Amino acid sequence: MSSGPIVAAILKKENAVEEFRKLIGATDPSQAAEGTIRKSFAESKAKNAVHGSDSDENALIESGFFFSSLERF
Repeated sequence: MSSGPIVAAILKKENAVEEFRKLIGATDPSQAAEGTIRKSFAESKAKNAVHGSDSDENALIESGFFFSSLERF
């Protein structure tokens, strides 16, 4: 999140963390499933192309880095 421009978003749906982590793939792109974002675009664990919170609790904390409480709903 520090090597270039980013797009920050908060996803709201049932099982959002679990579902998004399926879409982005394993942190290590060599172990990520075909068709995932990391398999397609990541260079390494350190340059893994996308970040997704690993829990609902961390999602609340991390969303505060980019959005004020008024912007979150």
